[in-house]
Amino acid sequence: MNTKKIKMLLAVSLSASLSACATFPSSGPTGSQIQRDIAKPQPPLGIKIVEVDNAAALPPAEPQPSVGLPALAPPPTDRVGPGDVLSISIYEAGVALFGRSPIAAGAAGATFDTSASAQTLPPIRVDDTGDISVPYAGRLHVAGRTVEQIQAQIRNALKGMSQNPQVLVALRDTINNSVIVGGEVGRPGRLVLQTNRETLTDAVALAGGYRGNAKDLTLRITRQDRNVDVRFSALEADPALDVSVYPGDRLTLISDPHSYTVLGASGRVDLIPFGRPRISLAEAVSTAGGSNPNAGDPAAIFLLRYVPDAAGHEQPVVYHLNMMKVGSYFLAGHFAVRNKDILYFGNSKANQASKLASFVSQLFSPVLTVVSGVQALK
Repeated sequence: MNTKKIKMLLAVSLSASLSACATFPSSGPTGSQIQRDIAKPQPPLGIKIVEVDNAAALPPAEPQPSVGLPALAPPPTDRVGPGDVLSISIYEAGVALFGRSPIAAGAAGATFDTSASAQTLPPIRVDDTGDISVPYAGRLHVAGRTVEQIQAQIRNALKGMSQNPQVLVALRDTINNSVIVGGEVGRPGRLVLQTNRETLTDAVALAGGYRGNAKDLTLRITRQDRNVDVRFSALEADPALDVSVYPGDRLTLISDPHSYTVLGASGRVDLIPFGRPRISLAEAVSTAGGSNPNAGDPAAIFLLRYVPDAAGHEQPVVYHLNMMKVGSYFLAGHFAVRNKDILYFGNSKANQASKLASFVSQLFSPVLTVVSGVQALK
């Protein structure tokens, strides 16, 4: 092969390579391509782009969490309801309905027994309608009443049949005055409230504490057919959110780590969990490894998220930061990243040219070696 033919081969190969320049693989569009696509999308998506070049352009802070549960006064700890089991003791003097015979058994002459007698009835469960049945007193509705009120209710029912009966009622098994705690806790199950002033975090602690990291947990509270979710880390940080639980509540601790997605020409493409309950864009960029020096464009850093508009509809919004400007680093430090945000690192415009140069170098390196060999033989 002579030198002329080799040069011709080089020219043909270079021409083919240049025509294929646009087909080199890429990790995503450049910054200008993104802005152009947002301006004239096909089809229209209603995407809004925000240039973050001053403090006024920063997105508003995330709304403060709130529990928003109905405010209910704590009920008495001894209020009875369906499913509760009562222990009832009845004390009588003189004529006894529940104790021994009023005639004392003795030797020569029987005498009337004036001493007091006591009888503890078998445990009585409050049925689904809130009633109990007591011998001689009949069927009594006790749901919603305290044990003191039930004592008076039974005593009044026995008047006329027993001489001055005294009644003691105690809660043996409590169902009504309890909450259910489940999910990521040490001892899931039914938790009896001792004071009815236990807070949400108190209930979790009494159930054995939480498993995992507080920043990755969401507490779901179900009260009166209404569900409310709140981050457990927010409960620990703000005592105002740590409201009292109420009998009948259901608490479920859910593992729900917050994360953001990294795409484009970055140091890594990944789904990255939050390192703390709140992170800034500067921290997110740093964790992702920053813009790839061989492929990325620091002037094309984009954060994508859905933002509710005035009507409450979610609108896609793209925030653009030019990290080639010093001020952008300060702005990124005050830019709060939210759960499910997408962080995109734009490709450099010079990326394709760099890839082409590398490709040409790899393609022609053997040919140039041959040319050098031919010339050496001459």
